[in-house]
Amino acid sequence: MTIVQEPLRALSLVCSLKRTGEHSSTEMLTNQLAEVLGHDGVHCESIRCVDYDIHPGVGQDMGNGDQWPQLRDKVLGADILVLGTPTWLGHMSSVAQRVLERLDAELSETDEEGRPILSGKVAVAAVVGNEDGAHKITADLFQALNDIGFSVPARAAPIGMARPCTKRIIASWTACRRPWRRRRPPRHTTPHILRNYCVNTAIPQLNRRNHARRWNRPR
Repeated sequence: MTIVQEPLRALSLVCSLKRTGEHSSTEMLTNQLAEVLGHDGVHCESIRCVDYDIHPGVGQDMGNGDQWPQLRDKVLGADILVLGTPTWLGHMSSVAQRVLERLDAELSETDEEGRPILSGKVAVAAVVGNEDGAHKITADLFQALNDIGFSVPARAAPIGMARPCTKRIIASWTACRRPWRRRRPPRHTTPHILRNYCVNTAIPQLNRRNHARRWNRPR
C-alpha cells in the first residue's frame, strides 16, 4: 500500500558554512534522511546554500545578482523542505538564518484561494550538534518555518553528532532518549513526514470567504 500516488519532491537546503567539495557533517545528516525518504519513493535534491550568492534582505529578489530567486523556485516546487544547519556557538549557522530571513517574504504571499503560498508543504529540521544548542535551534527553526506556512510533523528533527572521521552521522532525536535507538538512521520520521503531507493535501481547506464567515459570526 502506497501512501501517495505521485512521487513527492523533497528539497534539502544544506546551510553548512563549507562549499561543495568540502566535508560537511550537515550534508551527511541530510543525505541520510534523503536516503530513507528515497526508499519511500520521494525524489530528493540537495543544495548547499553557501554556493549561491544570497543577498541579505526580506524580499523575494534583492537584485544586483541575488541568486535567492533560484532557490525560491525550488522551495515552491518541493513538497518537503529539509533545512539542515550546523551548530556554532549555540546557534544555527548564519547561512540558515539568512535563508529564514529570505523566506520571511512568503508571509504575505497567498494562492488563488487566499491561503499562505507555502500551505500544505512539510518542513523538517536537521541539526548537527547535540548538547551545544541543537534543541534550541530546532525550536527556533520549527517556530519560524511554521510561521511562514509549513507544517511540522512529529519527531521531525534529526540531530547528529559532528564526527568528521565517520562515514555516517550518529543520528538521535529530540523526542527519543532511549540509548539503544540513538544509533539508528532516521527511519521512523518518514511515516510522520508522509502522513503529514497526505493530511495537508487530502483535507479540503476553506477558502478566504468561508474562513471569514466562520470567524466573524456572533459568539
